[in-house]
Amino acid sequence: MAERQTARRPSGPAPQQKRLGGRRAEAPAGDLDRLIHERMRLGIMSALAVNAALSFTDLKDLLRTTDGNLSVHARKLEDAGYVACTKSFEGRLPRTEYQLTATGRRALERYLDHMEALIRSMRGK
Repeated sequence: MAERQTARRPSGPAPQQKRLGGRRAEAPAGDLDRLIHERMRLGIMSALAVNAALSFTDLKDLLRTTDGNLSVHARKLEDAGYVACTKSFEGRLPRTEYQLTATGRRALERYLDHMEALIRSMRGK
């Protein structure tokens, strides 16, 4: 009967536990806010972070995406409470406007802080 060997973990800290300026990284990469981490949703959040509000058309043009793609991703952010959506009419034309909520702004700040920590960790700074 063959003897079973177990894989040995290399010594030293796990990648998630690399040191940042003498202290351990606050959170591993797996703790990233997956809702924001998706490219289109990060684009929406970023655009709204630097603009008080954007219309659906403005966001669509800025992100170079389709109506359906923007709708799906904006709805996910709205359901999470990260984005507020206001629907109105200008004359007879419907207008949808998006704004980043206070919860969304805090989530984006946490996400960006986490990404900065990961970058510093990987660069050994």
